[in-house]
Amino acid sequence: MPVTIKTPARDEKIAVVGAGLGGAVMAILLQQAGFDVDVYEQAPGFSRLGAGIHVGPNVMKILRRIGIEEPLEAIGSHPDFWFSRDWATGDYMSRIPLGAFARRNYGAAYLTVHRGDFHALLERAIAPGTLHFGKELRDVKDSGSDVHLSFADGSHATASIVIGADGVDSKIREVLLGVEAPTYSGWVGHRAVFPSAGLKFREQYEPCVKWWSEDRHMMVYYVTRAQDEIYYVTGVPEPWEHGISSVPSSKEEMREAFAGYHPLVQGLIDATVEVSKWPLLERNPLPLWSRGRLVLLGDACHPMKPHMAQGAAMAIEDAAILARCIEACGVGAYDTAFDLYKANRFERASKVQKVSHDNTWLRYDEDPAWCFGYDAYDAPLQDAPTEVV
Repeated sequence: MPVTIKTPARDEKIAVVGAGLGGAVMAILLQQAGFDVDVYEQAPGFSRLGAGIHVGPNVMKILRRIGIEEPLEAIGSHPDFWFSRDWATGDYMSRIPLGAFARRNYGAAYLTVHRGDFHALLERAIAPGTLHFGKELRDVKDSGSDVHLSFADGSHATASIVIGADGVDSKIREVLLGVEAPTYSGWVGHRAVFPSAGLKFREQYEPCVKWWSEDRHMMVYYVTRAQDEIYYVTGVPEPWEHGISSVPSSKEEMREAFAGYHPLVQGLIDATVEVSKWPLLERNPLPLWSRGRLVLLGDACHPMKPHMAQGAAMAIEDAAILARCIEACGVGAYDTAFDLYKANRFERASKVQKVSHDNTWLRYDEDPAWCFGYDAYDAPLQDAPTEVV
């Protein structure tokens, strides 16, 4: 569709609820476009949580626009391949080229990085004074003319539109669709990050490798350019009765879960300093992503297993497309913008949800260009379908 950028009105305020990766990118893109945006985050502040993340070319092209592509490249690890290996023999099941191949064919680098380091870069890019911590959302009311937000600390805010980037347990989603717990997938994920100096035979550990057996796996990668920290995340079938938060795990539990796995996997477990586990939660594709002046992105509307390493990427892509739609339509035509956003995101996000659920991604040699080659700014916006009455 032809895009005419609307000039933001002085009295139009946008509230982003949740300052995770998707929410932070959402705020930055809108602020850089001239919109008045405040971000409300329930955590008391950012911390360098022990988790890694893949940042594919589809995300790096968005980060290029907000000015943090080069700083992120400077701190992240640059794997030349994604390897998949057999759990017992170590035989290679796939070798997916990244590195220079990704730059040449997908238009940007492929990185693995510490989530906290990535988050810190985004935090610094949000306009000073617009990121508010300790803001646990208790209630949100759409009056038709604006939206009123109430927080647990007794404070209040008003906005023209509200973007719910508040995760799998989203309060905004609850307001739109009612109280409904996400579905436990039957799998847990263990995760640990620790100094790679503690590894025996460190030179044998590839920068990005996934170890597979029939019913479980372990994804392993470095999270710093110096490769002095290594991270693993697993998928293991297990009953879960601990709510939605992570709980401590242990080396003993890891050894039991990965008994018989290759010696390099055992070496990772031996070198582990601290390990936790959390439930892998999902939802079926939601019937709506917005209503009135409220709209959802990321895990708030399409949570998925981490088995494609694309959950955060989908939230960041959502942010880019939603920003484009708001720029094209203006805050005053939010209903048109939100319809356009869903029309341009639903099919891709649902496909990634499905592939992530199936846990087949890059297990064997395949062409990942449909995922990594996507450019949220190059793709023409497709008109939303006209509702038949």
